[in-house]
Amino acid sequence: MDSLSLLLDGFGSVLTPENLLYAAIGVLLGTFVGVLPGIGPAMAVALLLPVTYGLDPVPAFIMFAGIYYGGMYGGSTTAILLNTPGESASVMTAVEGNLMARAGRAAQALATAAIGSFVAGTIGTLLVVFFAPPLARVAVEIGAPSYFALMVLSLAMVTSVLGSSRLRGFIALFLGLTIGLVGLDLNTGQPRLSFDQPLLADRIDVVVVAVGIFALGEALWVAAHLRRSPLHVIPVGRPWMGRDDLRRSWGPWLRGTAYGFPFGALPAGGAEIPTFLSYFTEKRLAARKGRDEFGKGAIEGVAGPEAANNASAAGTFVPLLALGLPVTATSAVMLAALQGYGIESGPGLMSDQPELVWALLASLLIGNALLLVINLPLAPVWAKLLQLPRPQLYAGILFFAALGAYATNMQAFDLFLLLVLGLLGLLMRRFGLPVLPLILGVILGPLMESQLREAMAISDGDVSALWSEPLAVVIYVIVALVVVVPLVFRAVRPAPVVPAVDASGRVEGEAADNQGNEEALR
Repeated sequence: MDSLSLLLDGFGSVLTPENLLYAAIGVLLGTFVGVLPGIGPAMAVALLLPVTYGLDPVPAFIMFAGIYYGGMYGGSTTAILLNTPGESASVMTAVEGNLMARAGRAAQALATAAIGSFVAGTIGTLLVVFFAPPLARVAVEIGAPSYFALMVLSLAMVTSVLGSSRLRGFIALFLGLTIGLVGLDLNTGQPRLSFDQPLLADRIDVVVVAVGIFALGEALWVAAHLRRSPLHVIPVGRPWMGRDDLRRSWGPWLRGTAYGFPFGALPAGGAEIPTFLSYFTEKRLAARKGRDEFGKGAIEGVAGPEAANNASAAGTFVPLLALGLPVTATSAVMLAALQGYGIESGPGLMSDQPELVWALLASLLIGNALLLVINLPLAPVWAKLLQLPRPQLYAGILFFAALGAYATNMQAFDLFLLLVLGLLGLLMRRFGLPVLPLILGVILGPLMESQLREAMAISDGDVSALWSEPLAVVIYVIVALVVVVPLVFRAVRPAPVVPAVDASGRVEGEAADNQGNEEALR
């Protein structure tokens, strides 16, 4: 009941004409960027993060919530209409969604994805309201060794499930941790990896890293494989669902939510696993009912994975708000936004900044509702946006990326950093290195160093202090299982082939057909 009363206070802060306008602008901007091919919600949030810098924290995060859910919706639009997932979690949506679109049911596919996202996002956010506060109260009692172990677990869980190999995932993590070391040592004041450049003394801004790796890296990658002709977009009318579509969708929406939220809240490695589980669950249930539409455009194959994806995204707010641990690229950028306002993340966030936290949770619910109300009628408009030629499309992205990087510190040097990081993002895509471990390394590296130094200071340099708490020992056992068990499993039994996903989250080949996806999944 305390959580509900605090949530109502959050609604009181959000439900003003000015804040509702910011939420609507965020939804439209997020969808506008998220609907572009190859751009997922993480890149949409990173690209539009500087837009919120001139605002106070509460309206800024209200707009941020709209950008977040708008980017999620845009990713499903490209997956369905172009068969080009904006991120790896949208692969399963593309499998059946694009087949539905080719069969003339694009409107129904977009509708079940949007309504499923709304249902899962709403339920997931309400679960965050109930789970995050008690977890935060417990987390305040956690010591530095256990908190350091939690960060190690977060990195191990996420890195081990992304990319085409664990080695590439750990290489990307190493790059991120190295970038996080740039700047002055907080204890000794000695410069690290700054190359005698005074402008690097305060570390590289996380926003510049995110925009460079995501936006500029993606634009350079597309330019290297440029097709000047507009993409072939399947026509779509206004999204709608008949009574039979609704009857077949509500079960997958609820089951997808049940799969997705725990994977986001634990954390257990993002939304890829629950979307796969949801897809195969719906496929088996359909087979029991005698339906053979899977592989031909089954609406259940869109409703379930899309709900699982959004429920997992909502679940990531539990570790983010209660522990200060981001487990997805999007939540990592949101943590960077908190730091940009000078707000200290971690277990004390919910008690130190209650107005901001509960306004954010209320704005997630409002942004989710506005997404449905505003974007369903605008689906034909977003489809036409996809027909713009690639050169003009990515020229605009480069402009906003440069503007965003410059706006963070008003230093021309940040534009040079943006170019260097963009080239790094291009090389990562070229060699199949996943982006998320790098971003998490940049965010969590300094936090891990702080907790490590605190643990060492308390124990006078005794390394055994890192496993001196029972919780830390349990966490390190889990880390060992996360790293070792899959290796043993692969040695005993060959892993099944899954759709190849490149570093930007798209199915390799940019427009891989659904038949290939189905064969790979089988």
